[in-house]
Amino acid sequence: MDSGLYAACTGLVARTQALDTIANNLANASTVGYRAEHNVFSSVLASAGSATDSALNQAINSFGMLSGTTLDQTQGALQKTGNDLDLGIEGPGYFVVQTANGPVYTRNGAFQVSSRGQLVTAAGDAVMGEKGVITMVPGAVSISADGTISSNGAISGKLRVVEFPAGTQLTSVGSTYYSAPANTAAPATESNVRQGMLESSNVNPISSMVELVTAQRSAEMMQRALSMFNSEIDKTATQDLPKVG
Repeated sequence: MDSGLYAACTGLVARTQALDTIANNLANASTVGYRAEHNVFSSVLASAGSATDSALNQAINSFGMLSGTTLDQTQGALQKTGNDLDLGIEGPGYFVVQTANGPVYTRNGAFQVSSRGQLVTAAGDAVMGEKGVITMVPGAVSISADGTISSNGAISGKLRVVEFPAGTQLTSVGSTYYSAPANTAAPATESNVRQGMLESSNVNPISSMVELVTAQRSAEMMQRALSMFNSEIDKTATQDLPKVG
């Protein structure tokens, strides 16, 4: 395959994938506890090559590809709601939630009490405490900075808040839930729970719009390049090859 055509093709695929990531960020700009994702590109050689390859040949056969995304761990703004069961985290911590597929982590603290008296997320998944599922004591709820939950002087439990070592790659598993590599979660030491507050998304709409426009223009350029290469190949097939024959 022509190197230019291959480069334009891989470039278009990478920019299309990048557009999906940026569009998803913008769609969740107002989602509580959402963490923005950023594209990571890498350079890959189309062929192994050899020591005798010229610098020009290596440059022609080096293609930019989207190798994945990283999660933006920047703190989102804490917005006051006045709801006693709305909880925000100040610091790098995450709440632990038990789902049908196992434990996950979230910054979305819009909790409620289920019909069984348990503290759950809006999706109905149990919010975990240090001793398991938290069963709420009836009455006005008070939650301290360390996550201790009490009602009328009786303690319901203590929220399990965890932190991850720097560089740990969290993966989105839908909504505002995230998974992490095994055995990386540790009890929080630098995080505080804020009652009556929710953390807004950390997506920056303005910079995301700039990224979107840039990615769109890059994709359009790759499309035009593909059209040019296709036209040139068609010309060679219909005009030049018959002359060789």
